[in-house]
Amino acid sequence: MNKLVVVIDMQNDFITGPLGTPEAQAVLKKVKARISQAAKNGETVAFTRDTHSANYMNTQEGKNLPVEHCIRHTNGWEIEKSLQIPNAHVFNKDTFGSLDLAHHLLVTPYDEVELVGVCTDICVISNALLIKAYLPELKITVNSACCAGTTPENHENALKAMKQCQIEII
Repeated sequence: MNKLVVVIDMQNDFITGPLGTPEAQAVLKKVKARISQAAKNGETVAFTRDTHSANYMNTQEGKNLPVEHCIRHTNGWEIEKSLQIPNAHVFNKDTFGSLDLAHHLLVTPYDEVELVGVCTDICVISNALLIKAYLPELKITVNSACCAGTTPENHENALKAMKQCQIEII
């Protein structure tokens, strides 16, 4: 089986930075273990990285979420050090879902894509639904134990919504 494990936005700003949560900190070890398991299973691992510029506060997102975060080339923008894999593909994205990731999946044959990371209720769900729209027959799995939402309630609501859209929740 050709499987891609995508680590969504496990960046310093979402773990210990201005948008960090205890839940994101709690899943860090689980995500690291999942990445190690993927390597042992011969699965491919890729990352998404929320990426903003210095004018973030002037964007629609900045006006709705006025917390400067993931500014390109800052420490907060970096993927958490313990999760980094040399030569892993990183999809920089300036919005919640990655069109580049979806396109990559269109041109690269995978049997399944598994999503882990943060935030379940924003970027994980956005990427899951974007991939579902691009590739409705691709098996999409969200590993709920390796995800954290903005709140525990929002995490659960996002999982329920994705399940309704025929995304497998494990």
